[in-house]
Amino acid sequence: MTTGKRLSKSFYTREDVVLISKELLGKYIVTNFDGECSSAKIVETEAYRDSDDKACHAYNNRRTKRTEIMFAEGGHSYVYLCYGIHHLFNIVTAKEGMAQAVLIRAVEPAENIALMLKRRNFKQLKPQLTAGPGVLSRALGIRTEHSGLSFLDKSSPIWIEDRGETIDENTIIASPRVGVDYAEECAAWNWRFRVKDSKWTSKAK
Repeated sequence: MTTGKRLSKSFYTREDVVLISKELLGKYIVTNFDGECSSAKIVETEAYRDSDDKACHAYNNRRTKRTEIMFAEGGHSYVYLCYGIHHLFNIVTAKEGMAQAVLIRAVEPAENIALMLKRRNFKQLKPQLTAGPGVLSRALGIRTEHSGLSFLDKSSPIWIEDRGETIDENTIIASPRVGVDYAEECAAWNWRFRVKDSKWTSKAK
């Protein structure tokens, strides 16, 4: 398996979640469950922050059993269940107490694609394998039980790597986030970021 450099604590603990969302494009999620590794390149993200973002789970300092991990120091996983079916993988950012996170919406398969196909019960490789937050988690083996992991812990079964790829700002498409119509004026914020011309991103809304 190709290996890169794990992202440092300083990458995650910055306060600009929008910038981090863009800079996560081109980075790699690596998982290692039961000795089976798989990886994929991040091609779509969404930014969320508690201070003024009505689409954020922790908006207005809302602390629940589910959102508590968002208040942790950047560099932790936040995985929650959507519609009782989909396990959605987020990367917590900023300093402790700030409750910011980046939702990973789509990835491009990299290593151990055969395992990803098996997890999704797919016969052949196609964008639907990982083009969406719920399906990418399934393909990589990520579930809600993996919420709260530290990517900085060498024993973590999930981590994020930099493999030397940089996504040019001019090739990033910014648009409103998906499924946040309830968030009033915040629903119009262009905080969804996609790599232009990538067939692995989820459908435009």
